[in-house]
Amino acid sequence: MSNALELKQEQELQQKLSPQQIQYIKLLQLDTFDLERRIEEELEENPLLQEGLGEEEQREEEEIDATAEEMENELETDDEEEEDFDVEDLLNNTDDMYGYNAKPGYQGDEEDRDRPMPADQSLPEQLQEQISFLNLDEADQIIADQIIGSIDEDGYLKREIDSILDDILFNHGIEVTEEDVEAVLRQVQSLDPAGIAARDLRECLLLQLYRMPQDVEGRDTAIAMLEDHYEAFTKKHFDKLEKRLGVDDRELKTAFDLIRQRLDPKPGEGEFSEQTNYITPDFSVRYVDGEFVITLNGRNAPDLHISRHYRKMLEKLKKQKESDAQEVDEETEEFLKDKFSSAQWFIDSINQRRHTMYLVMDAIVQLQEDFFRYGEGNLKPMILKDVAEIIDMDISTVSRVVNGKYVQTEWGVYELKYFFSEGLETVDGEEVSNKEVKAELQRIVDAEDKTDPMSDSDLADALEEKGFKIARRTVSKYRKQLGIPVARLRREIVLDEEAEGQEA
Repeated sequence: MSNALELKQEQELQQKLSPQQIQYIKLLQLDTFDLERRIEEELEENPLLQEGLGEEEQREEEEIDATAEEMENELETDDEEEEDFDVEDLLNNTDDMYGYNAKPGYQGDEEDRDRPMPADQSLPEQLQEQISFLNLDEADQIIADQIIGSIDEDGYLKREIDSILDDILFNHGIEVTEEDVEAVLRQVQSLDPAGIAARDLRECLLLQLYRMPQDVEGRDTAIAMLEDHYEAFTKKHFDKLEKRLGVDDRELKTAFDLIRQRLDPKPGEGEFSEQTNYITPDFSVRYVDGEFVITLNGRNAPDLHISRHYRKMLEKLKKQKESDAQEVDEETEEFLKDKFSSAQWFIDSINQRRHTMYLVMDAIVQLQEDFFRYGEGNLKPMILKDVAEIIDMDISTVSRVVNGKYVQTEWGVYELKYFFSEGLETVDGEEVSNKEVKAELQRIVDAEDKTDPMSDSDLADALEEKGFKIARRTVSKYRKQLGIPVARLRREIVLDEEAEGQEA
């Protein structure tokens, strides 16, 4: 065998994204609120980029002299050589070229729509305020701080006691015992909201039950059930629970209803975050005089332009360079060139983002015309590829536009993802959206006999009677996606008089 080296020549095609393309892709996937923050960051970092036009600059725009016009005539138009522009290139651009205004006719009042509003006080702050009334010593205060800092968004303490001990020793040089942490944890668990800092669901529910007055009907049975028969409780083994607890149907149902209706399995939910973000629609779609009017939220189309103040600085540098009377500060010139290029790219990317978003929304309206005209129940099967083919763009581009964006319709606010679904064939051969099938599945489950819930096979048969041809495994998948438990866990205790009332 020969071990001689061989020289091979291969041709390979690679696609590389320019910095502007990368910036455009990143901007495309931002929602309205995040775009606002990104624009604010860019305005802070780049002094050449400005938002809006002040009175002075408006007057200056109207009084552009012949020198500026002459420089505009000398503008280099070859895109391939844009990296090699000099100071003249910077001076040859007006606000109209590298800035744009919002689309004429857009609704200005949309800029005042639901902005994210800060919460009055976050849950950690609430807990810290309550802790201050317990008069803890220094060591216990450190333990309490560590516990509160370890509570997750649902209000649970997910960290092990050993980890808390290690952190306190490492960060504060204080050696405390497991008993010390447990004692402080009990005090934190006595704070509001009830159930806070529990280590699992069982402890969370018990903490809330312990706080209830002893005369609350079903309290003692519920506590005994959770403390001694938790597994049977989770599996809804009603017969076993009645036998072990020595109660009848009514007493067991009262205990179950107490847990289900009055206890909160996530005591920290909705309170933990330091701010609450409300949905801000990125689009609005209205049907007016037989035509759809699609409006992009005004915050997606800010007035951005390149500052004339810095153009004057560049003009001064140019004159100095031409006269040779003064030495030009090359560092300043290079800084201004870089910032000009950055501002130009950013404005172009914002403009391109806005155009692409409009195209995607327009394609969705075309494909889902019946929904936007008549409302829910008229959704058609649609995938990303369908939109991509209409606008002649890549599927990944459509995916970035759709992700996290919302539209205001006459029927409410919907996430754009809502309009995408696979199709299913009915017994009549008609194709429908799987969202319609899921909605019908939910209605069937809501109306079923809770003493004898339907299996997935029974649900498939019920759907077929409604005209939906669907396999049992698909029913199981949709049931899980809807958060519907299996039949055994949907079973409830229905007393005789309630059953008679339902039959009547």
